[in-house]
Amino acid sequence: MIKPAYIFSLTVLLLGACTSPATVVEETSTQPNIIFLMTDDQRWDNLGCYGRPEFNTPNIDKLSSDGVTFDNAYYAVAVCMPSRVTMLTGRYNSNHNVGFVAPNDYTLSQADFTKSYPALLKTAGYRTGFVGKVGFTVTNEATRPSTPKEHHYREQMGGVFDYFAGSETYDHKGLVTWPEKDSVLSGIYSEGRENTGRTLRTGEAMLRFLDTQPADQPFCLSVNFYAVKHDRDRDVYWPHFEPYKDHEFAVPDNWVEGDNEALPEVVKENARGVYLHRQRSSTPEMYQRLVRRFATQGYSVDEQVGLLMQKLEEKGILDNTVIIYTSDNGRFQGSHGLFDKCLLYEESVKAPFIVYDGRKPKAQQQRRENALISSVDVAPTIVSLAGLEPSASMQGRDISGVLDQTQDMTQWRDAVLMEDLFLVDMFKERYKENVDEINQKLIDENKSYRSRGIRMDRWKYIVFYEHTPQIEELYDLAQDPSEQNNLADSPEHQEILKELRKRTEELYQQAI
Repeated sequence: MIKPAYIFSLTVLLLGACTSPATVVEETSTQPNIIFLMTDDQRWDNLGCYGRPEFNTPNIDKLSSDGVTFDNAYYAVAVCMPSRVTMLTGRYNSNHNVGFVAPNDYTLSQADFTKSYPALLKTAGYRTGFVGKVGFTVTNEATRPSTPKEHHYREQMGGVFDYFAGSETYDHKGLVTWPEKDSVLSGIYSEGRENTGRTLRTGEAMLRFLDTQPADQPFCLSVNFYAVKHDRDRDVYWPHFEPYKDHEFAVPDNWVEGDNEALPEVVKENARGVYLHRQRSSTPEMYQRLVRRFATQGYSVDEQVGLLMQKLEEKGILDNTVIIYTSDNGRFQGSHGLFDKCLLYEESVKAPFIVYDGRKPKAQQQRRENALISSVDVAPTIVSLAGLEPSASMQGRDISGVLDQTQDMTQWRDAVLMEDLFLVDMFKERYKENVDEINQKLIDENKSYRSRGIRMDRWKYIVFYEHTPQIEELYDLAQDPSEQNNLADSPEHQEILKELRKRTEELYQQAI
């Protein structure tokens, strides 16, 4: 186990974005380093610092206790490709249109990629690095489908990243690395090398970036772990499984054995999460098997976080580094009788979000923060932390004022917008030329469960807007945090329902 004995002072690295050439707000002799750490499919409460100590994450917990931990962070969209692009560009899914299915099934154009946060920081003099899962495709122009067979990372992303070790989904398939002359980097992934596990390889490439970092240049490093998604034998680093192999994990109170009859009919009949729950998490035995493997992978990530902190301390740069830790989306793991993500219940859309700023004294950190923030805030925040002015095209808000407690919270947002534009039947047909026709047919047949909604401090509202008639859900999360009692038909809640319905439409119109 890596002991969390380091002193945190890291750079923030987030996948975020900007739009036009960034403006330097002020000249600084030492711009902060920025490190963005993102896991894949890690549910917010599968961490010790979010109330589940049975998930053994001592280094992330230390980062949390020494930094600012957000208890109300939410994904603007909770599925990997569009979520990653939202954090990269600072734009909502319905605005950037990068997703898995029509009509929002475009690649990210080169023009939009050059407005992303790493591109803006590189233009401003930062050394930029990327390690891990990319999860989206950049092309010269936005094209369909968003999941082409070839990705051309060097051609399309080489102008933004100085250092790269990335692939679409697995590091044993289609991985590309540069600088090409870095034999140590390429050796980490060599076929003949002993298999140390995908998370350990990601960690090694991350540390190699720091070992090759010039002392006189700020850096922005994005590390997108492949873990904790997938649970096949090859995805797990088995030496880390031993403490979990016989552990009985607590079962959430909204976990459902078998089918959940309370779900909307359109969800029960069409959503991927329903049949995946039957296959993967619908019995106590299935649940324990999966969560043990997810916990093992979470611990493997935690070990890399510890190694990262040690390396930063050894190099003497902790006190000029900002670190952001999050995931790309949550996962149900049997809650609500669902597996997968996408749908707008808390297990899917609530995010772990931790920021440690090594430049700040501990008295200004070491706290929990209740402000509502969104994944769309990542890009403008990173750009701002680098001393640059966020672009007007970024739709999120710079949270640096929340971090240093200079933000007038009476002027802060009271709601965050969330979208789910994924349909599994459309995903199956994504390579067909007539995808728009197929999409309209699903809507006409009342099989669409696309939804949007808002999360407020107390209330959650969801509308399945393509269904006829529209299906609405309303939850009082102060009284019902597990979202078991839909109040949309409650006579005494009609006024708040109307208010949230209107607010959701207002925020959606702003997003598009």
